[in-house]
Amino acid sequence: MSSSRSSFLARELNNKLSPLINSGNKSRTIIKSENATRQRSTATAAACPHLAEIQPSAAHEAAHSEAWANARPYKEIPGPRALPILGNTWRFAPIIGQYKISDVADMSYQLYKYFGKIVRVSGLIGRPDLLFIYDLDETEKVYRNEGPTPFRPSMPSLVKYKSVLRKDFFGDLGGVVGVHGEPWREFRSRVQKPVLQLSTVRRYVSPLEQVTNDFMDRCGTLLDANSELPDDFDNEVHKWALECIGLVALDTRLGCLEPDLGPDSEPIQIINAAKYALRNVATLELKAPYWRYFPTPLWTKYVNNMDFFVEVCLKYIRSATARMEAREGLALKGEPSLLERVIQSEKSEKLATIMALDMILVGIDTISMAVCSILYQIATRPAEQEKIYQELKRVMPDPNTELTMPLIDKCHYMKAFIREVLRVYSTVIGNGRTVMEDTVICGYRIPKGVQCVFPTIVTGNMEEYVTEAGSFKPERWLKGSEGGFEGNLHPFASLPYGYGARMCLGRRFADLEMQILLVKLLRSHKLEYNHEPLKYAVTFMYAPEGPLKFKMTKRPE
Repeated sequence: MSSSRSSFLARELNNKLSPLINSGNKSRTIIKSENATRQRSTATAAACPHLAEIQPSAAHEAAHSEAWANARPYKEIPGPRALPILGNTWRFAPIIGQYKISDVADMSYQLYKYFGKIVRVSGLIGRPDLLFIYDLDETEKVYRNEGPTPFRPSMPSLVKYKSVLRKDFFGDLGGVVGVHGEPWREFRSRVQKPVLQLSTVRRYVSPLEQVTNDFMDRCGTLLDANSELPDDFDNEVHKWALECIGLVALDTRLGCLEPDLGPDSEPIQIINAAKYALRNVATLELKAPYWRYFPTPLWTKYVNNMDFFVEVCLKYIRSATARMEAREGLALKGEPSLLERVIQSEKSEKLATIMALDMILVGIDTISMAVCSILYQIATRPAEQEKIYQELKRVMPDPNTELTMPLIDKCHYMKAFIREVLRVYSTVIGNGRTVMEDTVICGYRIPKGVQCVFPTIVTGNMEEYVTEAGSFKPERWLKGSEGGFEGNLHPFASLPYGYGARMCLGRRFADLEMQILLVKLLRSHKLEYNHEPLKYAVTFMYAPEGPLKFKMTKRPE
């Protein structure tokens, strides 16, 4: 991480974090250990909700490895001191707490600064310990040994909604978000082929380009006398993201880019429901989870939003089924859409509805916040923006050229810029896994059921893993023949879509949507930001906080 950025974070949070430090834990020695078969731990950790599903192998039960025997006890892992009764949950409580949810990214950095490469955060009421891992070699071992049904700690609130409150609808079809084990694997295996197949994704270039053309036209109507976009431009990006996802997941145009949408219009209701559902996940999980025992106002509104999602998705799925039977598909004229392929192969409207629900629920905020971050970095980095523009001019001499996948594939520097933004300002501040068997991490005995967090917002900016980590260099993602930057780049330094079997199911569509938007915008327009610099904060995603008043001017041809 750059010295200026580190200094800024340290100044901001040093006073907040001082009481967290366990005496004697500032400079613990990190012990590296070989990856071997381990004996089952006798250490005690707070129970993971899915612990009963984790079945250790007979070999694992019988083995007593040297690495395990020589490792230090789990309870010796350094971390913030938990208070009696209140534990560490109080740190996120109103008035007395040290943090707002928006501080989580900075908190992740400070945990590393004070405690080292492994940090145990215990005493979180209603949930198991969190183990923060800042060693990418150890992170890689965990990922590569996770097996075919990895457990990703995610959204207990969504788990309860799907498996308890609306079990009548979801039944055994929980989807891919907030579901684990064999039910997750079985559902994903039924939908991942059409969603991830390149031939399917490539067919959406033209339909998504049309959505983006409509978005660009709308942007033109929003400019003020200074050619600046409005303060709430992030809402416009949300509308574009929802229109793209609606086209892919529901095979329909939702009308998000129509002028003068009222607050009661369906597109605005969908966007607001998605924002509320996702941006309150951290509040539901990190603060005392009273919602698990009685319906708090926050939980009640969350449930109402989720019910709204299900109803909307089911309505459009039924409409798409009727069009399919009448051979009137919308997105891909003459070819079956993604939705049609899923319905045809699985013969299940409910499965298609749940797939669409997960794609919309997770996709709107994720894609739109990533785009806001990318556009902000482009607008504040004129040299890099000029390189992208010159590349686009070479690839598309005529700005009105219809986009194709081969053309997009030639935009190497533009894609590298996106990847560098997602490394330095990782939209998802970290990934996670529940340890499925007793293991040794950073020289400590980690019992199964502990939830590991891999804070890529920190590790992606560590000099140990990325050469000149504090410098913004898109070239590091290019090959040598393309003017690439020579240096170290750990393969696990940046994982914007996760890793392995639980990588984001819609990642190829997300990449395509962002790339199309940048091509259409930057080939014809220059983007500037002429106001005070914005700070980054966490809502559900990590993104610039404040008005995105970009100046957008047409480039002369």
